[in-house]
Amino acid sequence: MFTGIIEETGTLCEIKKGAVSAKVRIRCQKILEGTKTGDSIAVNGICLTVTSLAKDGFTADVMAETMRRSSLSELKVPGMVNLERAMAADGRFGGHIVSGHIDGTGQVTEIRQEENAVWYTVSADKKLLRYIVEKGSVALDGISLTVAKVREQDFQVSVIPHTRQETALTEKRVGSIMNIECDVIGKYVEKLISGDSGGESQSRITESFLMEHGFC
Repeated sequence: MFTGIIEETGTLCEIKKGAVSAKVRIRCQKILEGTKTGDSIAVNGICLTVTSLAKDGFTADVMAETMRRSSLSELKVPGMVNLERAMAADGRFGGHIVSGHIDGTGQVTEIRQEENAVWYTVSADKKLLRYIVEKGSVALDGISLTVAKVREQDFQVSVIPHTRQETALTEKRVGSIMNIECDVIGKYVEKLISGDSGGESQSRITESFLMEHGFC
C-alpha cells in the first residue's frame, strides 16, 4: 500500500520492450535506503517489484497488463518519474489509500495558473470518471490529489507549488498522458451495492432498503 506522497523523482534510464511486456531501469537515490530486492516501489503510481539493485538505482519488470493500463509505454528516455516506497507499518498516513494498481489513463487538456496554484484539467473515459468525485481523492501518476471539479468529460485538480516542485508535474504539458488510480473505496462500495459478487448471494443493499432505514 502507498499514500500518494512522492518521496523522490527519479530518472527512467532504460526501457526494454518485449512483445507485450517490458523491463525498466530507474536512477534514484533516496528511495534506495532500506530497499531490498523484492520490495515494492510505486513508479508514476504503478506498483513495481524491484528485481535488482545498484548504487544509483533499480530495475523492475513490467507485465503486459500494466503496459496496457498505464502510460509507461508513452514515457521517453530519459524521463522524470515519481517514486514512492511502500508505506511502512509505523509510517505517517499523509495522503490517501493508494494501491499502485492503475485503473487507466487520462490526458492533460489544460494547465492554468491561478496565483500560487496551478490547475490541471484531465480528460478521462466515463468508466473512470464515475469513480471520481468532487473533493474526493485521486492519484495522478502516483500523486495524491484532491479533486476540485468533475465534469462530463474531465476533472480538475489544483496543485500547490510544493507539489509541483517535488514531483514530475513540472514536465507535464497539454497532451501529456497520466496514470489514474481512482479511490479504491468507491469501487468496493459499488460492487457490494450492485450485488456483483461472483455467483454468491446478491447484496441486500438496495434503494428501497436505504430509504427504509433513513439514508435517502
